[in-house]
Amino acid sequence: MTEFRFTGRCWMVGDFVPTDQIVKSHRVFLPLAEIARYVLEDANPAFAAGVKAGDILVAGRHFGQSSGRAIAVRALRATGISCIVAESFARTFYRNAFEVGLPILEVPGIQAAAAEGDVLEVDVPGGQLKVRRTGRALQGNRTDPFLLEMLRAGGVIAIGSRLVEGES
Repeated sequence: MTEFRFTGRCWMVGDFVPTDQIVKSHRVFLPLAEIARYVLEDANPAFAAGVKAGDILVAGRHFGQSSGRAIAVRALRATGISCIVAESFARTFYRNAFEVGLPILEVPGIQAAAAEGDVLEVDVPGGQLKVRRTGRALQGNRTDPFLLEMLRAGGVIAIGSRLVEGES
């Protein structure tokens, strides 16, 4: 199974990045494509302008803390990143990511192992990550099968839309 395995260029942000730094509050009512142009504008000013589809965001501890606004996760997904790898996620952000259909993985030690621009290989179901530049492999937390099913379905929002439209 190659599902939820990604290879991409790494973008870095630090510890304790709150949802208000992912998407500033005065931007939350803009169209999603517009919001994506400003994602992480303070935490990593080069990110929104330079991110490419398939890139991987690497964060420190407790990424996505503060408010439980799902718009932060939706905006990150709208940038085209394939997944987010962090030392740890805030609980609500963690759940929102799966509900929106954005793969994430907790990997202790990732900030010390990777540098911005590195190419990473990420296996979300297996909880594994490899930094190509150094060959270093890290074992993170395996993703719960229930949460993988949520990702396969495209998130809870996608599941609900199909149910409303009469699909199964």
